[in-house]
Amino acid sequence: MKILALDSSNQALSVALVEDGRLQAETLLAVKKNHSISLMPVVDFLVAQVGWTPKDLDRIAVAQGPGSYTGLRVAVATAKTLAYTLKIDLVGLSSLQSLVPPSLTGLVVPLIDARRNCVYAGVYENGRAVEADRYWSFEDLLSSLSGKENITFVGEVENFMEQIEQALPTAHYQASLPSAYQLAVIGQDLPAVDITSFEPNYLKRVEAEENWLKDNQAGSESYINRV
Repeated sequence: MKILALDSSNQALSVALVEDGRLQAETLLAVKKNHSISLMPVVDFLVAQVGWTPKDLDRIAVAQGPGSYTGLRVAVATAKTLAYTLKIDLVGLSSLQSLVPPSLTGLVVPLIDARRNCVYAGVYENGRAVEADRYWSFEDLLSSLSGKENITFVGEVENFMEQIEQALPTAHYQASLPSAYQLAVIGQDLPAVDITSFEPNYLKRVEAEENWLKDNQAGSESYINRV
């Protein structure tokens, strides 16, 4: 099975081509760029370099969220368009799961910085989610992990290291970047999704919608319809 995997859910852009679980090509841009401009040129370059054509692809795996609203829309829209046009399978996976190094043991807590001392985070063990991805205040996340052992925080940990050391002095942390290769490996055995109804998993409303809801009751008329 030949898989194209995409992750533009945050600052880094990760794209990989995988065949039967073996990495054929991968690009990681760990700098802040406009993913809408970079994504398709990177895909085209990698496909050409390994000697494939788009019609050789069997499946697309994409980071579905959480993460940057713009970044998620770019990857999901690209993945849906390619899957629909090429008539191939599409699978969506957690953006947080792609931050979990497969070699780590114990509880692994991937973090995406959501600003204002909030994060998107999940709890994983042996590569599987033991607590669903959520939008947390970082204090609440640390409190929920109190008393647990063998914890490693990964992902965007830089702004939270001091708080981790104070609240959970035995916990470990290491920065990690998203891996489209891991998305492809995990996604190769997942059931395909319905392309037309597939959407990003934001986990949190956009700030404009939250501000609108402060002055309007949630009801039959949604923020999107109102705007």
